[in-house]
Amino acid sequence: MGKIAIVGAGLIGQAWGAVFVAAGHDVVLYDPIAGVADGAAPKVLARLQDLADHGLIAAQEYRSQISVAASLAAALEGVIYVQESGPEKRDVKATLTAEMDAILPPDVPIGSSTSGIPASSYAADVAGRARCLVVHPINPPHLVPAVEIVPAPFTAAEVTQKVRDLIAQTGQIPITLKREIDGFVVNRLQGALLIEAFKLLQNDVAAPEDIDRAICDGLGMRWSFMGPFETIHLNAPGGVSDYVTRFAGMYQTMFEGDTKISDWSAALDQGLTSYLDDLHPQDSLPEAHRARDLKLMELLRARRAGGRRG
Repeated sequence: MGKIAIVGAGLIGQAWGAVFVAAGHDVVLYDPIAGVADGAAPKVLARLQDLADHGLIAAQEYRSQISVAASLAAALEGVIYVQESGPEKRDVKATLTAEMDAILPPDVPIGSSTSGIPASSYAADVAGRARCLVVHPINPPHLVPAVEIVPAPFTAAEVTQKVRDLIAQTGQIPITLKREIDGFVVNRLQGALLIEAFKLLQNDVAAPEDIDRAICDGLGMRWSFMGPFETIHLNAPGGVSDYVTRFAGMYQTMFEGDTKISDWSAALDQGLTSYLDDLHPQDSLPEAHRARDLKLMELLRARRAGGRRG
């Protein structure tokens, strides 16, 4: 296994560190803010211990696979791949990517964890731009296996394939986009659902807790192990073509002319804030995050018991 550099050692970088270490790679952590990478190393180990405690990885000593670098140059020495997880700012990513490109050998890919900035925006002026692409995880990446791989028009095809293979080797599930698009795939799907959820709330169709239940106790039950296309294929006697024949017109009528996106902030006073503050008060959010992660680990165990990867 090769060595992976994690550049940006915040929450996403720490989770990425756990992913790569669990897959057998050595990981070097670097962050330009003094002390951040040193503090991140024990947090990576804590994530690994969580995974081991829940039977998701082997219970073994992982500390020797994690190191901390004092400089960017030291972090990049001898690595086979870089996962940049810095601030979600285009200019910062552009500068950092150019700096890494100047240091690294030409065959080392540079992936960015950005959730919405395409590589063509931050890497277009980088000399070695053909090695740059987006490798966007779903938070938290050590517990949610899907990873979006988004090449720019200038990303070399062999780089995209190399990174896809690496991500698959870690046990994550790569989703490769054929081209760049605002929001990529995951955020566009999530955005479409949120747009409708806010609209239902603001039009006083249902209370926020009932809209949440429609997903977690309804659609989400199937979506935890099959996607929307597979779902509809199994929802009509004759499969997907039968479903389209039966229901396409209904959906088209349902959303015909419905292109306006509401002001989400206006919904905060329509019961949304009070519902969520009662459910998870601000001072209990860390406990809520922990409870979420424990449930995700149980879901991962159930998926694997059912024969699903990730």
